[in-house]
Amino acid sequence: MADNQNSTDKTARKSMTTDREAKNVLERGVKVIRDCLATLPGVPGVYRMLNGRGDVLYVGKAGRLNRRVAAYTMPSKLPVRLQRMISETESMEIVTTHTEVEALLLESNLIKKMRPRYNVLLRDDKTFPHILITRDQDYPQVIKHRGAQKRQGHYFGPFASAGAVNRSIATLQRAFLLRNCSDGVFNNRRRPCLQYHIKRCSAPCVERITLEEYRGLVEEAREFLADGSRAIQEKLVGQMQLESDNLKFEAAARTRDRIHALTQVQAHQDINLSGIEDADVIALHQDRGQSCVQVFFFRGGRNYGNRAYFPSHDRKLEPDEVLAAFVGQFYDDKPPPRTILLSHDIHERTLITEALSQRAGRKVQVSTPKRGVKLKPVEHALTNARDALARRHAESASQRRLLEALAARLDMETPPTRIEIYDNSHIQGTNAVGAMVVSGPDGFVKAAYRKFNIKTVGQPDGATSQTAAPLDDMEKDPLANAKGGDDYAMMREVLTRRFMRALKEDPDRTAETWPDLIMIDGGPGQTGIAHDVLNELGIDDIAVLGVAKGPDRDAGREHLYRPGEPAFMLPIRDPLLYFIQRLRDEAHRFAISTHRARRSKAISASPLDEISGVGAKRKKALLLHFGSARGVAGAGLSDLAAVEGISTAVAEKIYGHFHTGR
Repeated sequence: MADNQNSTDKTARKSMTTDREAKNVLERGVKVIRDCLATLPGVPGVYRMLNGRGDVLYVGKAGRLNRRVAAYTMPSKLPVRLQRMISETESMEIVTTHTEVEALLLESNLIKKMRPRYNVLLRDDKTFPHILITRDQDYPQVIKHRGAQKRQGHYFGPFASAGAVNRSIATLQRAFLLRNCSDGVFNNRRRPCLQYHIKRCSAPCVERITLEEYRGLVEEAREFLADGSRAIQEKLVGQMQLESDNLKFEAAARTRDRIHALTQVQAHQDINLSGIEDADVIALHQDRGQSCVQVFFFRGGRNYGNRAYFPSHDRKLEPDEVLAAFVGQFYDDKPPPRTILLSHDIHERTLITEALSQRAGRKVQVSTPKRGVKLKPVEHALTNARDALARRHAESASQRRLLEALAARLDMETPPTRIEIYDNSHIQGTNAVGAMVVSGPDGFVKAAYRKFNIKTVGQPDGATSQTAAPLDDMEKDPLANAKGGDDYAMMREVLTRRFMRALKEDPDRTAETWPDLIMIDGGPGQTGIAHDVLNELGIDDIAVLGVAKGPDRDAGREHLYRPGEPAFMLPIRDPLLYFIQRLRDEAHRFAISTHRARRSKAISASPLDEISGVGAKRKKALLLHFGSARGVAGAGLSDLAAVEGISTAVAEKIYGHFHTGR
């Protein structure tokens, strides 16, 4: 009885000590904020809260900085999430702005750039593809475009996917017979290519159409994308009738095919916005502390597709807070349309509308329709958001069960929240790369993938994994004992670089970037290397699993390895086996694609790239003058200096590069 009482007293004292420490840490964070508040002006601006390592914890904006920041000095009135943030705060950074709109724009930019853990974060925010009809050529192209819109031309989009762009370009080719070939191909054609024979190009390269007629087709395509297809269709119908009346039946048939192509585009529109040309419809659905945001793109009254987002945020945030943060970050690097329809009315809607209008350079309307024709697309987007979140929950539940099964099979105390899978790819040691992919409760985390350009290409002839370069030598010289194409040495280098950097950046191991399990695509040798690297670095709480292909490399007969334990296999139809195969295959795919990219870059590399002072323009001038890099290497000093743009000093540098010692 006395022992139980002593145990209870110890637990109570420990709890009191923990509470006291937490209170002291919270008070320290409040003091940091209060000290900053003493010199804070009452003007618009952005504030950043940082921890002891300098990592940004939170980015916020305010119309009056001193009033907003003062709220953090009263943590008892704040949710637990913000109390934790205050406890970690050890310094603050302040940026003042002229207006609150500028503060909002800067806040969105900093959140996307710094990804603070206590902000709502928009994940997987890739640039959307557009269709570009060029204007800097005599015979304009219709091409797919991503990134900054710096080239002269007419841009149409965004499209939800590259597939949607490709389908639309194919339609434009059939309907308007525009070229999509490069200038190099276009300028060197002597007869029509296949695109002409399958009626997808009018062959302006060989003058099967005049320049005026081709530009007329370009203008029709632009009108079709900008203003809708009805007027163009009516025009083509009249043209077909006229050609038929004049007995030009072949021309009438070609016009009929163009009309049919435009009709197919209209047939694929699921919903259209009556009376609205350009609009984004953004709907949010919340369930079980998670959110799904569906964005539908409408341009020229046509549906350009949709995309689902799952922003990272605190489980207790309300839908309008999440949606407001999403809108600010979503349009940080892309122009907003004239109309944005939302499923929820958001806080500071007037301010956000003003900020988006300023960014676009024109008026942008943000509204939450309650009735009428505008409500229909919002409800449609909301239904899609609800369905996408339900699918994600189902997938997460399945993923969670697999992680639990994996933890049980590997005797782990808890299911892994981060699994890192490693693989190498090379051809006899050349262009060797290492790849790391990451998986967690929500599936693959592609933003966390990493690639390693291998510096260690192997070991001396006759060496074994036991004689690989020791860790201290690796740190001094990554190429220690390197020769050939030794996979063991490559894996040792990749893991050493990965975890030495992790220890350097986060010695206390407080970040979420530390894995619970690392998986190696390899047998007992590779698994042993991974175990040795972790031991040498003093890391003893990360599980290691090796996955080796079975006899005849048959899928389903994989042998699994744990350090110091005999190999084992899973039943051929076990869902856990399929899960492990999927992880291994993703690492293999990423490694191979990375290796191919490096190999292609090496193939296209030129000796001229190694010469300082020879940029793209001079390189082009040299190659055009001498025909090849070999011709440049064999040229005399006077010949080099005769090339346009090559001064005597640069010519001497080029000559010296190829004639060292002469």
